[in-house]
Amino acid sequence: MQAHPSYPALAHVLPKYPRAAGSIFQAYNDIVLVQQWTEIELIDLEGISRAAISGKKPKTDIISYVVPCSLAETVSFGWLTAAFALLSNPQEIYLAITSDDASIVYYKLSRGIVKPQV
Repeated sequence: MQAHPSYPALAHVLPKYPRAAGSIFQAYNDIVLVQQWTEIELIDLEGISRAAISGKKPKTDIISYVVPCSLAETVSFGWLTAAFALLSNPQEIYLAITSDDASIVYYKLSRGIVKPQV
């Protein structure tokens, strides 16, 4: 991991959260290299022991937030509530669920009850 070109951008958070380091590393690289978001920043979420990623999707001016986690983790309602609160209550966050085989799935979570688009 330390030899990867993206490691310097992550070096301040990965050692701090070793249990979440793999998920943070994988989500960060997917967002930067594959999804090609811009204005990427890491946000330290001490309350849930990990970092979140903020940035702008291509062709948008809206800041989006990604909270990485592993498929093996248990995510509770309280954990998600804390993530929203630590990110200053955005309308939505993306939960990036990573697995050991390097696959990643994003779930869009909204505050409260939101009617899906038709």
